Amino acid sequence: MEVVPLISIITPVYDGGHAFLAEAYESLKNQTLPEGWAWEWIVQEDGRSGSPATVLSAEDERVRFAKGARGGAGVARTLGLARARGALVRALDADDLLTDGALARDIETVYAFPEIGWCISGCLDLLPDGTFVAGPYDPPAGPLTIQQLREQFEADRFPVVGTHLTARTELVRAVGGWPALPALEALALVLVCAAVSPGRMIGEPGGVYRKHPSQTTAQRGYRDEDEFSVLHAAIVSRLDSLQSSGWRWASRSQEGQR
Repeated sequence: MEVVPLISIITPVYDGGHAFLAEAYESLKNQTLPEGWAWEWIVQEDGRSGSPATVLSAEDERVRFAKGARGGAGVARTLGLARARGALVRALDADDLLTDGALARDIETVYAFPEIGWCISGCLDLLPDGTFVAGPYDPPAGPLTIQQLREQFEADRFPVVGTHLTARTELVRAVGGWPALPALEALALVLVCAAVSPGRMIGEPGGVYRKHPSQTTAQRGYRDEDEFSVLHAAIVSRLDSLQSSGWRWASRSQEGQR
């Protein structure tokens, strides 16, 4: 598949979870990209109601909506990945926002360091009272290694927000997309990408993580201890297998895509 100077934003959404989708779109429309670049927004419903499409712009050809069988956010993200046409993919949740200049910083970072397969940016939490709080564990700008990330993951204080990941589309496809896990799938993809490819941290916040009562992570039972133990084991065992295999992902030449 030909890749072009296009960044594909992938957003999973479900019926009833699209209250903030129009705001996400506004934050996307406000992005200024490097010369020659464009974006597409792939909105993938986790289900077949079609309801989320009612708040999307029907006139904007950059917005591409599709439905599919319910399987959770990880499955929806990976279905969206199948439709991505860009050289890069960027995660964005349906209730979150991009900060001004976020996509330009992502693109410029990846192409300034040809050896990296991904980058990730800092986070601002948007609290219900309207105030913003910086992520408590955000690492400094610069290289990020699997050793750093895995150590933090195993200490239960992961330093980055998985939904602020931007990666080369080839890399995300090579590792199978987002894992089909009932939770932590975005975090898991960051770890998997880091296990096979170098990446970098962008110090400036690239997204706003909205905290509200109806978000998935705020629901009762979301962090069931037994279930999270299994999720943790699923992620760690995959990392162990990748690292013990010695396989490293290598980018194809990016010449002509800048």
